[in-house]
Amino acid sequence: MKFVDEVSIRVKAGDGGNGCMSFRREKFIENGGPNGGDGGDGGSVYMLADENLNTLVDYRYTRHFDAERGSNGGSTDCTGKKGEELVLRVPVGTTVIDSATQEVIGDLTKAGQKLLVAHGGWHGLGNTRFKSSTNRAPRQTTPGKPGEARDLKLEMKVLADVGLLGLPNAGKSTFIRSVSAAKPKVADYPFTTLVPNLGVVSVDRWKSFVVADIPGLIEGASDGAGLGIRFLKHLSRTRLLLHLVDMAPLDDASAPDAAEVIVSELTKFSPSLAERDRWLVLNKCDQILEEEHDARVKEIVDRLEWTGPVYVISAISKLGTERLCHDIMRYMEDRADRLANDPAYKEELAELDQRIEDEARAQLQALDDQRALRRSGVKSVHDIGDDDWDEEDVDDEDGPEIIYVRD
Repeated sequence: MKFVDEVSIRVKAGDGGNGCMSFRREKFIENGGPNGGDGGDGGSVYMLADENLNTLVDYRYTRHFDAERGSNGGSTDCTGKKGEELVLRVPVGTTVIDSATQEVIGDLTKAGQKLLVAHGGWHGLGNTRFKSSTNRAPRQTTPGKPGEARDLKLEMKVLADVGLLGLPNAGKSTFIRSVSAAKPKVADYPFTTLVPNLGVVSVDRWKSFVVADIPGLIEGASDGAGLGIRFLKHLSRTRLLLHLVDMAPLDDASAPDAAEVIVSELTKFSPSLAERDRWLVLNKCDQILEEEHDARVKEIVDRLEWTGPVYVISAISKLGTERLCHDIMRYMEDRADRLANDPAYKEELAELDQRIEDEARAQLQALDDQRALRRSGVKSVHDIGDDDWDEEDVDDEDGPEIIYVRD
């Protein structure tokens, strides 16, 4: 199944039915009076979080969704049928955003959660509603109100306890295969992972956590290099980040340089996400001599000025992975206990989560705007060499720092 985590759709709630103008006409009954019924309400549009879905591919090609219109009122005081509501099923972890205002309408983070995104139109009134002691034969009705129409952006973020960060071929997919039943693609070339993968790690019979693997980052990812930072948003809901570093890279790059690249790109994407609890995991220790382990670990730790936990493992040989998984499970349990008993800590995490969400959305919106500018023939000043522009081409200081590329 194709993985789709962002779509834009248009929803239209049903219009309300019109009121009916009718008078009672029966044999031997003169001047029977008004008997026009009201119309029916239009159907509303809802989003429903479905735990059986893991992609928004159903909305990739079908973009317009209309709820049913309410029926018109009938004679003999018959009320029109109400339009059926339209329920659109989306994966758990989907954020619904109004495209026009960028307002977050809702966040579907629990299975079965339902969200109203477009309200159906109010029904029209029949002429029966307007009869009175002074108006015995009203010929007045009202039409139904139009249903609400909205352009929406749906963003899906995978729900996981632990997120994996690292350069391509750092061993993230191998790690998931080693500790869970998930079988993501593994190969000896970069960018084997093209979409996020999830794996459930069972530590004990009744204890488990979910690990998310996202496509690897490279230097310049925040500017769109490689697969960019589009998938970093999937880590915004995680509780713990594992920074995987290849201790024995095959190319000329050094392990400390590789570690610094990830920290730099993570900070550019979201400084608040960089504040999330993060553990350093040095992978592929079986690829270097044992007597070199300490020196290599010290080199990486010193370069990063690292003060947090450090684990040395080999995912493919499962060396050190069991202890790492048990420590992660213990961390999750301690975190849950602290959230339940420490209101200040809970408030602090909620504030951090909100900052991460805001920064991630702003970063992704900036990238979307930049892509749109490039498609229209406009580049950022930073993308153009010194010989390609002069001061006359730059907009004033109050405007965006862009220039228009001329033929």
